[in-house]
Amino acid sequence: KQADVLGVVYTPQPLVQFMIASVEHVLREHFDTTLGAKGVHIFDPFTGTGNFIVNIMQPEHIPGSALKHKYAHELHCNEVSLLPYYVASMNIEHAYYERMKQYEPFEGICLVDTFETVEKEQGEFDIFNEANSERVKRQRAVKDIRVVIANPPYNAGQIDENDNNKNRRYPEMDAKVKRTYAADGTATLQRKLWDPYVKAIKFATDRIGDTGVVCYVNNNSFLTENSFDGMRKHLAQDFDLIYVLDLGGNVRKNPTLSGTTHNVFGIQVGVSINVFVRLAGKAKEKRRAIIYHHAVPIPWRKEEKYFYLEGAKSIAGVKWKRLKPNARHDWLTHAGEKEFRALVPMGSKDAKAVGGAAGDTIFRTYSLGVGTNRDDWVFDFTDAALESKVRLLIKNYNSEVSRLADEVEENGDIKDIDSFVNSDPRFIKWTDRLKGAVLERRKLTFDRSKIRSAIYRPFSRRCLYFDELLIHRRYQQHRVFPTPASKNLAIAVNITAERPFCCLMVDVIPTKEIAGGFGSPAQCFPLYTYSEDGKERRDNIPRSTLDRFLIHYDDDTITREQIFHYVYAVLHHPDYRARYAENLKRELPRIPLTGTAEDFHAFATAGRKLADLHVGYESVKPFKLKRIENPEVPPNWRVEAMKLSKDERAVIYNDWLTLDGIPPEALEYRLGNRSALAWVIDQYRTERDADGELLSDPNPPEDEEALVRLVGQVVTVSVETMKLIRALPDFKLP
Repeated sequence: KQADVLGVVYTPQPLVQFMIASVEHVLREHFDTTLGAKGVHIFDPFTGTGNFIVNIMQPEHIPGSALKHKYAHELHCNEVSLLPYYVASMNIEHAYYERMKQYEPFEGICLVDTFETVEKEQGEFDIFNEANSERVKRQRAVKDIRVVIANPPYNAGQIDENDNNKNRRYPEMDAKVKRTYAADGTATLQRKLWDPYVKAIKFATDRIGDTGVVCYVNNNSFLTENSFDGMRKHLAQDFDLIYVLDLGGNVRKNPTLSGTTHNVFGIQVGVSINVFVRLAGKAKEKRRAIIYHHAVPIPWRKEEKYFYLEGAKSIAGVKWKRLKPNARHDWLTHAGEKEFRALVPMGSKDAKAVGGAAGDTIFRTYSLGVGTNRDDWVFDFTDAALESKVRLLIKNYNSEVSRLADEVEENGDIKDIDSFVNSDPRFIKWTDRLKGAVLERRKLTFDRSKIRSAIYRPFSRRCLYFDELLIHRRYQQHRVFPTPASKNLAIAVNITAERPFCCLMVDVIPTKEIAGGFGSPAQCFPLYTYSEDGKERRDNIPRSTLDRFLIHYDDDTITREQIFHYVYAVLHHPDYRARYAENLKRELPRIPLTGTAEDFHAFATAGRKLADLHVGYESVKPFKLKRIENPEVPPNWRVEAMKLSKDERAVIYNDWLTLDGIPPEALEYRLGNRSALAWVIDQYRTERDADGELLSDPNPPEDEEALVRLVGQVVTVSVETMKLIRALPDFKLP
């Protein structure tokens, strides 16, 4: 739990040595000083077992004549966990003893949460004991920190609310991030800005004062993801020189890699070494950082990366490329950037804020799909199975409300709701909102009318209990699909650097991960929006957009619905996806007004056919697959777990039945990293607990051949989709 909440990952020696040597190079090159020079205060705010401080104390960095003063006055570090704190103290004291041949206690280490030292209410710093509190006060009083070097914590938040293992909230530190990185960001989703490594960068930015150097090894997501555009803007204003050595290793973005063998830390996310330099004598408003970047080859294993760092020795040995950020604060731009900017945005944060009145986007508004944070409780394949689960969930939840009321009456208010509630995930899957509702003593009742049809993953329709509280975030789906009678269509697009771009048309409530799986949030662009009661409907394509198309194509027969389907077809065009692949990893799509009026109508017609296929997939004629029965097994239509054969020409349905003759083009229609058929195989599987009890059953009780038929239908959809895509007109820019 501690490792999860603190992001504890200890730093391999090649990285430590490279980082220290890089700081030494910067100090000599730009400050005419060294790590060992008097007056150069060095701070590791997340020291772990003291690796950075121990290595800085070696003779090549601090000569023996300077070590005594440096050790006593100018080396500082913090650790929040007790065991590594003691290990770090011992390591640092032993390193000093090895060099000086005498023991001296190290007074520069504090047992404290570095972010807590920023909080205003910290006041007296009564932390652990009086001696430790004095150390914290003394460290905080040091105003001229010249070097901050560390491996900061890296996790964005507690993965599971039932773990009761939350990251701490830091009102002042969070406010600093909110006022800067978040305030100047354009992304709708900014959750990743609350990652501790982002706070660590902001902390160090403020801690070095008017001049100094920050060297961190951390998650490399800030370099490319749209969520961090405001952060990139401020970093360029906060520093004069920035060096980013991208060590890659993002397994989610490159599924052929292994975190164990390709990532320098053995983790799943990408890693970079970053050196931020603030030179003396410059006013903040005049700073415009020169940004240098180098990325090691993606296929390199971690040993190759270590060898590279050892060979380069420091940033002085790296072949850098100077980056030229654009006006949107993208650092890694490419040749098609200007061209993409000239296209019409599907939507924007600004347009949403004014209801699309500005007229510069195709859609007025858009929304993420629902994020329940308790899928196992509020989704199922049948109404009856879902009702049974939700009734149990509500019963368990209400029992906690009653128990809390009894506890409060007997002992007074509950201060720690996390420790109070029953955290067994088989009892309730908690979210912070649901815990808050317990504190409010808000009881729930089951309402059958809230059972709605939803698309859980591509071509996987399920029943959803669409309740405002039991779904963690509805976003705006209650205005897109407010009632079962509210007819609508929505284009879901995934925006992520970790999976290929894809889109999917839906006519019922979508999930946040519908268009690409976990980690690929889908923004949905509806044809209409509704009032919450479903009685009032509004076109989501404004008149100004319609006029733009009418004027451009000189065709007064064009309708909003045709524009909607035109967009869907363009998003499927192979040339569009290839040309703007890098843009589509970071931001919402932009749409060209391609070709002539004849081309427009061809795209719109193709888009409607694609929509009919993708929305009505359960009604298409199944592809005629050859059924191969195993005569040694009794006939059985139940699915436990389907799988593709090794040659991907057949679906092994179960021990009795194989569906053979899948055409190759069926696997070419992909959504994210999977084909449509692979999504069906993945989603329609029977799930059981450790005791063999049934948890989720995709087999329709009233139609035993339904899943065989579904496989054939999705093959048909895939084949016909590829035919339509290949028949699209040429991609012509204005």
